Amino acid sequence: MAASTERTMSAFVDRMQWIARVAAGRTNAGRGLTVFPDDVYLVSYPRSGNTWARFLIANLVDTDNPPSFADIEARIPAINLWSDRTLRRVPRPRILKSHEYFDPRYKRVIYIVRDPRDVAVSSYHYAIKRRDLADGYPVERFVPRFIAGEFFSDFANWGDHVRSWLGTRQREKGFLLLRYEEMLASLEPELTKIASFLNVDTSPDRLSRCAELSSVERLRELERKQSRDWKLTKKTRQDKPFVRAAAAGGWRQVLSPQSVALIESAWGPIMGELRYELTVAAANSLAATDRKLAESLPLQEAVVATAGSRIAAPEKQGG
Repeated sequence: MAASTERTMSAFVDRMQWIARVAAGRTNAGRGLTVFPDDVYLVSYPRSGNTWARFLIANLVDTDNPPSFADIEARIPAINLWSDRTLRRVPRPRILKSHEYFDPRYKRVIYIVRDPRDVAVSSYHYAIKRRDLADGYPVERFVPRFIAGEFFSDFANWGDHVRSWLGTRQREKGFLLLRYEEMLASLEPELTKIASFLNVDTSPDRLSRCAELSSVERLRELERKQSRDWKLTKKTRQDKPFVRAAAAGGWRQVLSPQSVALIESAWGPIMGELRYELTVAAANSLAATDRKLAESLPLQEAVVATAGSRIAAPEKQGG
């Protein structure tokens, strides 16, 4: 009885604290963000290279003032970490980090996509860092929960998130699609795309300096020194890194064939559209389904059917 009463009181206190934060304008903005027409949004599903891209962009915009984990939130704030009141005070034009699924108010978007098999592995380790999972939790048990979107429920699952953006914006002006794997393999051409999108100088010296300041080695060193200074990681396990391998294809050494098949069965068609090669077994089992899907349900219609019901634009619109 005492334990039950304690839990009830704890829930009541949490609720009252939340109400107080709302009243004071201190809740994280998220989809309640006030959007301005000159905003640029750096969007991705979680664990897809967004933090690296933030450092790249911050260094690209101002190579004389390299960012750190202690001040990256002041340079390119994350809308799920700060209140709308705080974000409205950021000097315009703003560059903001977002993990939100499609929001029609975002007029200029840099969208990063990553192989969902690698996203699954990265998400697994991040869940351990956040203490959402215990050490040794089986990856095979994690993968179905990842596919269901359980660990990032505010942002849908990987497939719905990607479809929501690509199905509505992929061919529109003001939308830049970047593949994480291409950024790793050949960064300079991708940096040139970003710089052109932001109307920033694309001189070779500037691009080279940006890449040097944003290297994985430098980010790891900054994290070791500043992990407790960054809002996202200061309360997480300090023995587990946020910046991990930063590589492509690591899923091959981690995921079982069964886990790979689950991911590819869930998202095979959109993975194929994004040029992610499926394993032979999954490709064979999905071939007929993919052909029928391509013939009967174009991507634009798929978005309406699968994600449209959850896409409702908030009313806040800045001028």
